[in-house]
Amino acid sequence: MTATYRVQGDIAILTLNNPPVNGLGHATRAGIVNGLNQARDNDAVKAIVMIGDGKGFSGGADIREFNTPKAMQEPWLQTVIHIVEDCSKPVVAAIHGVAMGGGLELALGCHYRVAV
Repeated sequence: MTATYRVQGDIAILTLNNPPVNGLGHATRAGIVNGLNQARDNDAVKAIVMIGDGKGFSGGADIREFNTPKAMQEPWLQTVIHIVEDCSKPVVAAIHGVAMGGGLELALGCHYRVAV
């Protein structure tokens, strides 16, 4: 339950994978930051696509972490969004299904958005 990173050609693909709605729990937020850093440091990568695994992009906060220490651990969602916004390579949110709450905020923080 995190975000996975892979490179296809010159595109880095960050896949949110936290079923059932790709909630933005601590491990997923950290996975996004790690993936963005890997893509930034790889000269062969020209752009980054962020997509949700399964039925949707992201349903927002991971309610399983409410009232736990993980909910307050960095990177917070705002930190993740700032890192996305400040990325020197274009970040594209590939939105399908839901993009609610923090998931919508994350998508809006990307440089570009495409939706189906």
